[in-house]
Amino acid sequence: MKKIFDIQRKFRFTVYVLLIVSLVTIGVSSYIFVLSVKMVELSKQKIYVLDNGKSLLVALREDISENRDAEARDHVKRFHELFFTLEPDKYYIENNVREALYLADRSAMEQYRDFKENNLYNQVIASDISMTLQTDSITLDFSSYPYRFSFIGKQKIVRKSNITIRNLKTSGFLRNISRTDNNPHGFLMEDWRIVENKDLETIKRKSF
Repeated sequence: MKKIFDIQRKFRFTVYVLLIVSLVTIGVSSYIFVLSVKMVELSKQKIYVLDNGKSLLVALREDISENRDAEARDHVKRFHELFFTLEPDKYYIENNVREALYLADRSAMEQYRDFKENNLYNQVIASDISMTLQTDSITLDFSSYPYRFSFIGKQKIVRKSNITIRNLKTSGFLRNISRTDNNPHGFLMEDWRIVENKDLETIKRKSF
């Protein structure tokens, strides 16, 4: 009987030892896994470059927030190109305006309605007018939020008889929002308005 009791005690002891070893192994494995994941994430944020071919330097990859300036400029530029690029095609105009309105608040919608009420789009279609926009400069102020911007560009209006060049100045603010398929930069233009839009020159086209 004593022999059987000793065997049972040794068996229980062996089970306890195996259980403790298993728990320790699981704990160590979990720690190594978490540490490995952190090291992989850290390595992704580093770029190894050669210094005159002699030594390796580690440069931290730029955080995405440091690219906000470039994204903001592209957001403003994209909106103006969509909003002011017109062709004598109803569906082309509607598609451009629809894409532009995803990038701005109601101030852009109000300007669109003003253009529509003034028959701008009907005149473009009826008179076979083409309008394009060239960006000259975009100024951003990140010192306060929402971010103030100003846009300066030139419109080229091509008619059958002449070509008119107009200057375009606008201003507004940029607010951070979530990125979407229709707004990939994650900005929303607010309080957008046209500051100036007047003719610079008109060139007669040659008749054929």
